[in-house]
Amino acid sequence: MSPREWQGDDYQARFDRLAASGHDVHGEATLVRAYSPASVLDAGCGTGRVGIELARHGIEVVGTDIDASMLATAKRLAPDIQWVRSDLCELELGRTFDLVVMAGNVPLFTSPGTEAALVAGVARHVAPGGRLVSGFSLGRSYSLSELDRDTTDNGLVLEDRFATWDRQPWIDGGDYAVSVHRRDSRTETA
Repeated sequence: MSPREWQGDDYQARFDRLAASGHDVHGEATLVRAYSPASVLDAGCGTGRVGIELARHGIEVVGTDIDASMLATAKRLAPDIQWVRSDLCELELGRTFDLVVMAGNVPLFTSPGTEAALVAGVARHVAPGGRLVSGFSLGRSYSLSELDRDTTDNGLVLEDRFATWDRQPWIDGGDYAVSVHRRDSRTETA
């Protein structure tokens, strides 16, 4: 994945403004918590908004992103969380998690043609019986059929799909999808 041209503090300020105006900026974390994970990998964590909220609820979180500016903001906001700088296509943490979440259009930020490697990189961190939850806008460079193919290729099966992070029902032809893929509890990870 190529580094994004973001400034972490500016990006975080946008969400801080939304929260201050009364918007719920924790929909992703709320959905993740519904699966009761003890450990979560926040893949493509940005400034740590999702991971920090999960940690606030007692969940062990590791966050990873390729963008140094985003991670600097995350480290400043939550120095007790482990933040790892890595390209998700090459991610090797040497462990698995109950749930891996890719919030914030992560597949759309990877270089074209590397989406399968992205899914493989995060899928190898999903524990047996664990889940990969990803949400992204449709009609761009990566489709749901491609996501489903790439997750299947990595031992995950579609468990559920929603139109939004607050679990509105999925309707074919929507412009956003949140997909939940699960690894069979009998499946070993590499």
